[in-house]
Amino acid sequence: MPETVNIHTLPKRPVAVSSLKWQPLDIAVGATLGAACGVIFWGFNFAYMPISSVFGAILPGFASIVHAVWYFSGTLAVLILRKPGAALYVNLIGTLIETVIGSQFDLGFVIISALLQGVFAELPFAATRYRMFNLPISIASGALVALEYGIYLMLFRYVGVSFVSPRGIVHMISEITGGVLISGVMAWYLMLAIAKTGVLDRLASGRALIERRA
Repeated sequence: MPETVNIHTLPKRPVAVSSLKWQPLDIAVGATLGAACGVIFWGFNFAYMPISSVFGAILPGFASIVHAVWYFSGTLAVLILRKPGAALYVNLIGTLIETVIGSQFDLGFVIISALLQGVFAELPFAATRYRMFNLPISIASGALVALEYGIYLMLFRYVGVSFVSPRGIVHMISEITGGVLISGVMAWYLMLAIAKTGVLDRLASGRALIERRA
């Protein structure tokens, strides 16, 4: 007779951890990235006033081209961490750090903006089920955040400015252009530059780049 095997005594196979599951390292790296971005947001708060004055004098609405400095963090976060919710997490940490250091903007406004930007930054990556990370997806992410933020400003901050007015049109074009260049292209190459230092080698993004170079 064949020997009876008790399935309960067989060694269990290790269950593979989903690549989308957050690990302590992801939480730590995300917090560090958020803190660094928060300092950048805080510094840009002061730089924006003279920049907007110069750009606004050139063409009303043109200053929106640099707004992406406030929201490139979302796209960069997903490129580095490659986890659902990475943009929301890093944006929220960055906003809290910016507020603690000192911000002239209303806390409610910046938190709502950060969360909305995080959601829209995630959409292109979520559409691929967080399996595709490249420059076109990064650009799509930056463009979507720019579109959201541009409309948000028109509805709640630039009250009285029509979407079809010269200033409204210039604002939206500048916003999306800045989103593509800063939050899309710059975030992608910034991720590559950070990866070259070796600090991402233990993350999925770093390992993927190592495999690509091999």
